[in-house]
Order: sequence, then C-alpha cells, then structure tokens
Amino acid sequence: MAKYTPHSQADKDLMLSKIGVKSMDDLYVHVPKDLKLTKPLNIAKGKSQFEAAKYVEELSKENKTYSIILRGAGAYNHLIPAPVRAIASREEFVTTYTPYQAEVSQGILQSIFEYQTMMCELTGLEVSNASVYDVGCAAAEAMIVCCDRKSTIVIAGEVNPQVVEVVKTYAYAGNHKVIQTPSSNG
Repeated sequence: MAKYTPHSQADKDLMLSKIGVKSMDDLYVHVPKDLKLTKPLNIAKGKSQFEAAKYVEELSKENKTYSIILRGAGAYNHLIPAPVRAIASREEFVTTYTPYQAEVSQGILQSIFEYQTMMCELTGLEVSNASVYDVGCAAAEAMIVCCDRKSTIVIAGEVNPQVVEVVKTYAYAGNHKVIQTPSSNG
C-alpha cells in the first residue's frame, strides 16, 4: 500500500476553483466571527513514541486499582483462559477474506464453523448452533427460545444497557414484556 501523500498547493487551488471559492477561509464565511479561532492553538511540542509511552506509563501509576468492579453494564470480573488468546490470534482466524478489506469477521465465521463441527462430533448430534456475533443478539435469541414458554422476560439490572435495548427490540416485535431488575450496584 502506498504512503499517504497530502495534496499539493496546486491540488488545493484546483479544488477551490472547481467549487467557486478562492481560499479555504471562503468555505467558512457563514460561521460567525466570534466562533472562529483567531490565534494559533497553544499546543505543546510533540513527543516521540518512546517519550509518549513512558509518559502514559508514569501517568497510569496514579490510578487506583480496586479488587472488585461495581460499574455494571457488562463490566465485571471475569477470567479468559490463556488458550483463548492463543487460539483467537491464530493467523487463519484474523486474515482478510478480500484483498481490500482486512477484518476478522471471516475468522469469526471460521471459528464458529469449527465450534459447531466439534460439538456435533462430541455429542453425536446432526446440528449445532452458534451463529451469533455479539452479546445483544445472543441475549435476544435466548429470549426468543424462552418466549415459547413465558411471555415476560426478566433481565438483571447489571446487564449492559445496549444489550437490554436489543432484547427489548426483539421483545417488542414478538409482543413480549421485558422487566429489568434494579442494579445491585446502586
């Protein structure tokens, strides 16, 4: 991939002339003068990568670390077993699936396929489902399964509000009631 090359002054002048203005300032004539910056920003000289990393490390030492987390909204103490990082970072799970779009979604699909295949082999079942990408969809699908027997869904108050909104959206479509308990964290 080529390095980023900024526009030359000639490029800028050509673009400005094409839209019918003479300068960049002409683009902002409708902005009130009292809202425009009239003097240069007072920005300190930049630091090298090493200096910035060292500064942030020193600054982080001022943080107080607590043994428990009481924030709720999906933030809680949890353990991710060491093999998970090793498996999830394997090359075949994070490579691109198109030459122009680097992302891990294809790797996620691959890992879901591997999981489903393994579960079928272990259980002897013909099918296994693990087709959700995120917590919200997983919670909503769990709600749908429960709705075969119950029409009211109870969600703990500590559940991430975004997950709750996804569940409520699915519940609304199915005419189900969602009740969220008060959070134990206040």
